[in-house]
Amino acid sequence: MQKEKAGILVIDDDSDILLSAKLFLKNRFTNVLISNHPTELNKLLSTENIDLILLDMNYRVGFNDGKEGLYWLKHIKEIKPDIVVILMTAYGEVELAVEAIKTGAFDFILKPWSNEKFLATINAGIAFRKGNKKAKVSRSSNKALIDDLSQEYKSVVGKSAQIKDLFNKVEKVGATDANVLILGENGTGKQHIAREIHKISNRKDGPFVHVDLGSLTENLFESELFGYKKGAFTDAKEDKAGRFEIAENGSIFLDEIGNLPINLQSKILSSIQDRKYTRLGDTVERKFNARLIFATNAPLHEWVEEGRFREDLMYRINTVEITIPPLRDRKEDIPEFINFYFDLYAKKYMKDSLVLSEEVMEILCEHSWPGNIRELQHSLERGVIMSDGKELKKEDFNLVESSSSQEQNLNHIDDLNLEKVEKLLIEKALSKYHGNISKAASELGLTRAALYRRMEKHNL
Repeated sequence: MQKEKAGILVIDDDSDILLSAKLFLKNRFTNVLISNHPTELNKLLSTENIDLILLDMNYRVGFNDGKEGLYWLKHIKEIKPDIVVILMTAYGEVELAVEAIKTGAFDFILKPWSNEKFLATINAGIAFRKGNKKAKVSRSSNKALIDDLSQEYKSVVGKSAQIKDLFNKVEKVGATDANVLILGENGTGKQHIAREIHKISNRKDGPFVHVDLGSLTENLFESELFGYKKGAFTDAKEDKAGRFEIAENGSIFLDEIGNLPINLQSKILSSIQDRKYTRLGDTVERKFNARLIFATNAPLHEWVEEGRFREDLMYRINTVEITIPPLRDRKEDIPEFINFYFDLYAKKYMKDSLVLSEEVMEILCEHSWPGNIRELQHSLERGVIMSDGKELKKEDFNLVESSSSQEQNLNHIDDLNLEKVEKLLIEKALSKYHGNISKAASELGLTRAALYRRMEKHNL
């Protein structure tokens, strides 16, 4: 593979992110640099030929407001206005990333990223930097792109009776301060619904804080949610606010609450019940004022009967319960989702002339979409990125096999070739967690960086 002549700088405080990015990019570009903090920017910009910077939005422990990313973005643009800056952000910071595009960022990438999208975004940035006419967009079309990107994270489309009933419930509960439990399979849009509830509430001007409880280890649970006092443990070098405190006067979205073990369920119950918390290592009890929204894909009612989930906690979190139906149960919404994401990504990747044929539309509408809206969205984005001609082809999409098909494949490997088995296991893990790299890596007993290396090896 011939390397493209370009200098890329990746700045992130996560060593796994830096390693994954460098391993992926070094075989494609002539100069790839990494740094764990933007304070090294001035030196690097003065000594290296850098065309594009991948910039994380947060660096201080306990802060996830993205303000540091915006500060360093402005700093870069003041020193080197022609350098392309792409922000790397978590899902909860998307609105801030969209705002950053208006102030000079070229684009943003969601973490964890897919390698195809990651590379496509970087290639577009490099082309823009080098003055490629195809990559140039007018201010008016750039504004339209920003509006479309904002729309991607604002709402869930659909006109079925189920979705109308869903939004009727959202409108009713949004105006209140009641605790809400959102139930639904992976990829159905639980976080979208939580954001909608926040946006139509009286707290819409306050923060929306997303916490993935499924990713918190027992050791991090209290410090992340409640914060800690300086000296509470070895690395506690300063006081840190927890997520409950950061969400003051806004909404806190506690995702994957079904993943909490029983002992942690009791800890969060007392805080929800009394609306108070105590920082780790402190004795002062603090009150919090935030709207509580919960979500899970687990069958909580069954788990309560089985003793796997506390009944008293269930009563506290589901004052109002909203269930999002899977995509297979509202097939009339599928064409609308397909058209929505096709138009969105055709504009984003500057392929406005691309056509979605009736044949491909029929294939997509007939697909089972086990990963629901998320799978459909990612498939449409991949299809647009991979398309070469003026019309999307079936081969442009990577429609994931069902888990049962993959298990059959695993059961019918005659030669037990290690490479084949490894690839199939990785595919199964990625399918099971709908592309979530962190969860797939954990299931496989690998680090994120190790999984990225194996994905690159198997061209996944």
